[in-house]
Amino acid sequence: MKKKLVEYMGSSTVAQQFTYKVKLDAKNEKIRRYAPLILLIVMTIICASSQKSFFTWGNIVNLMYQMSIPLVISVGLTYVLLLGSIDLSIEGVMGFAGSLVAYLVLNRTNSNNFGIWGIIFVIILCTLVGAFTGVLHVKARIASFIVTYAIGCIMTGFAVLVYNSNPIQVSEPLFDSISRGSFLQIPYITLISFLIFLIGAVILKYTAFGRAVYAIGDNEVATRSAGINVDLVKIKVFALCACTACLAGILQCVRLKIGQSSLGTVQMFPVVTAIVVGGGSLYGGKGGAFQSFIGVLIYTELANWLTLMGVDPYFKEVILGLIIIIAVTLTIERNRQTISK
Repeated sequence: MKKKLVEYMGSSTVAQQFTYKVKLDAKNEKIRRYAPLILLIVMTIICASSQKSFFTWGNIVNLMYQMSIPLVISVGLTYVLLLGSIDLSIEGVMGFAGSLVAYLVLNRTNSNNFGIWGIIFVIILCTLVGAFTGVLHVKARIASFIVTYAIGCIMTGFAVLVYNSNPIQVSEPLFDSISRGSFLQIPYITLISFLIFLIGAVILKYTAFGRAVYAIGDNEVATRSAGINVDLVKIKVFALCACTACLAGILQCVRLKIGQSSLGTVQMFPVVTAIVVGGGSLYGGKGGAFQSFIGVLIYTELANWLTLMGVDPYFKEVILGLIIIIAVTLTIERNRQTISK
């Protein structure tokens, strides 16, 4: 391809060279956009042909259930990555939210029984923490990975203080109803997760706020010149990411009926990987809700298939870890190609 391009460049006018390069870039962009979807189709065919139980309704429901928490996390994280930033506080916020909710609703540790009001309070509190994180990032000019890592550590510490090193067993009737309930055999937790994702996707695609997020990730300087309040958009994005992390932590608490800081452990980086595999970029401006959904589905489907194949859990972690390395390497390579153009 490169040889052909060089030969063409040497025997054509500047206008022809420009037109050819634009067409070539458009073709490469189309391949990049549809590659994750093609990968998903190929992988689904392989999984279905090697495991007869893969396409049973029971396994499909299980697959959606496994996607639930990562899908909620991916909502806010997609926004953050589109900015070209990162949020390392997600796991800490999840642990804190799950622990505090468990402490406030009916449980076996104390006499609290705030019910739905306790849940609303935790969501508001975590959203404000996210907004504060955004303020530190944009006003104090602290790199996103540093400030979010610090906030994540603080939230993890607060989570442990909430339950005083003794995980809280939840006995809230509402939690029991949600964790056990289902519609067409699809758990309520799954339906709630998909609804949260859908809301986030609509906001990203059809609102001025969503368009501003894309614009900042693509060219922050030009976006500022256009009169958009970049700092405010970034603060809102970090608030949104903390809110979705909080919802993920609460859903984990509902699912496990326990509140502890480890509710968010090993949750963030697999989702980052999934988003990158789906076509997102660690450098901002690329990706979206649909791409994140495809990425989460690919990652979850692979993990599900490895389980059905009876692969040793530790070896499965090795495989998934290698995928993280490959995904990050690919996004770095794509960024180099963009810079070189």
